[in-house]
Amino acid sequence: MKPVQQRSALEFFPSRMTYPALRTASKECRGCDLYKVGTQTVFGEGKVPSELMFVGEVPGDEEDLKGHPFIGPAGRLFDKALGEADLDRSQTYVTNVVKHFKWHPAPRGKRRIHEKPNAMEIRACTPWLGAEIQLVHPRILVCLGATAAQALLGKDFRVTKQRGQWVESEHAEKTMGTLHPSAILRAPDPEMREQQYRDLVADLTKIARVMAAG
Repeated sequence: MKPVQQRSALEFFPSRMTYPALRTASKECRGCDLYKVGTQTVFGEGKVPSELMFVGEVPGDEEDLKGHPFIGPAGRLFDKALGEADLDRSQTYVTNVVKHFKWHPAPRGKRRIHEKPNAMEIRACTPWLGAEIQLVHPRILVCLGATAAQALLGKDFRVTKQRGQWVESEHAEKTMGTLHPSAILRAPDPEMREQQYRDLVADLTKIARVMAAG
């Protein structure tokens, strides 16, 4: 039996590796089947280059409809946490491992329920993220949630155990994994949600101190 060829975002890369060219090329990506269910590609946005880069998992419902990363409920919680840590989002770069929204319909109503991307979808989309890291060239790279952390730091990384710790990586001078804001919103009770939010703010404050120290 002939092996199935792995599709990849690399097939859709522009000839010139600039941020505007990459962003434009990503709109036509068919590197995996998620383009069939997502409304549009949601590429990373922010300052290029930037000292600080955040990587999440996948766009959500609002991001998919409007074409911008981290603007839905999780994005608003993220912005609140950045503000408490005295970090300016406009001076950072924010993106996701996977650029198309993966979802399934709710049992009732019209809501679209987020689904975690699988390994094949992550592999297919990773070239976009690799190119973003090269162009942004962050001194500090922050993985928001397990999908981003394991995609960039290896399958053994556990946010629950290694959250807030500086770890070695090939991607930046300093790298950290922390909680994804959407995971905080899904916490089972208000007390846990508040504790996880405070943990996220603590990690962002640690990052702010390192940036201030230069």
